Amino acid sequence: MRSAVLSIGRIYCDLIFTGLETMPVLGRELFADDLRIAAGGGAFIVAAYSAHIGRKTALLSRLGTDGLSNGLIAELEASGVDLRFLDRAADAGPQVTVAINNGEERAFLSRRAGGAEPATLGEALAWNKARHLHIAEFATLAEIPGLVAKARENGLTVSLDPSWDETLIYQHDFLDRCEGVDLFLPNVEEAVAITGYSDPDVALDRLAERFPAVALKAGAGGAYFAAGDMRLHENAPTVKVVDTTGAGDAFNAGLIHAWLGGASADICLREGIAMGSLAVQAAGGAAILPPR
Repeated sequence: MRSAVLSIGRIYCDLIFTGLETMPVLGRELFADDLRIAAGGGAFIVAAYSAHIGRKTALLSRLGTDGLSNGLIAELEASGVDLRFLDRAADAGPQVTVAINNGEERAFLSRRAGGAEPATLGEALAWNKARHLHIAEFATLAEIPGLVAKARENGLTVSLDPSWDETLIYQHDFLDRCEGVDLFLPNVEEAVAITGYSDPDVALDRLAERFPAVALKAGAGGAYFAAGDMRLHENAPTVKVVDTTGAGDAFNAGLIHAWLGGASADICLREGIAMGSLAVQAAGGAAILPPR
């Protein structure tokens, strides 16, 4: 039976600074209370939470051979994610994200390395266990423009998290390039930027005209689901927030798992919110998950 998820995107070495009272200011030095080095990137975080839930999940990604990339191997192996399609290449690293959190705000600085397309792509899409492809950032789709069509040719459903990218998100043909995506997974800020509508409700309506299903992440405000004329909202529980890095990706994993299982929209939202709420309680997108 085909039930596995393929999660495609770049793997980053996340340097996560927490315990700051204010955000950095040009010309001044701040000291964080804590630093965590962890495997990051939406593709890995979605895969890790999907595996944690119990769904067979394979990571479809490239990883460098440099010291920072090699340092992530133990965490990747401990996550329970299937690594058979991991493509190791010297030009794929180091790929780093610096995440700065002070409880209420966060900022990121990242470096991409090499191309996004793994040499294992064709093999992965033809995998006889694969049912669904999750694209963790629009930047990956922009580099592999035929990706959605190839996935659908192999009988896979497709989800996409646009993931904020200043150079791509405002492009006029953004939505046209997402043609064929079954499940669109932006946060409120991304939805507003993509549609050009400052009202999130209107932005959600516009996206629902383009995709069969849309889940809109609103952080502490919970999440919204739209499909056709149906609109639904679920609140998020109050939890202690340590680091919000990867919370949206954890949400994606929970919702995709429920959606693939044929669950109702309210259950899909609750499963997504449960995983997102879990993720924010530790520094590092998948840090709170026990080794598998």
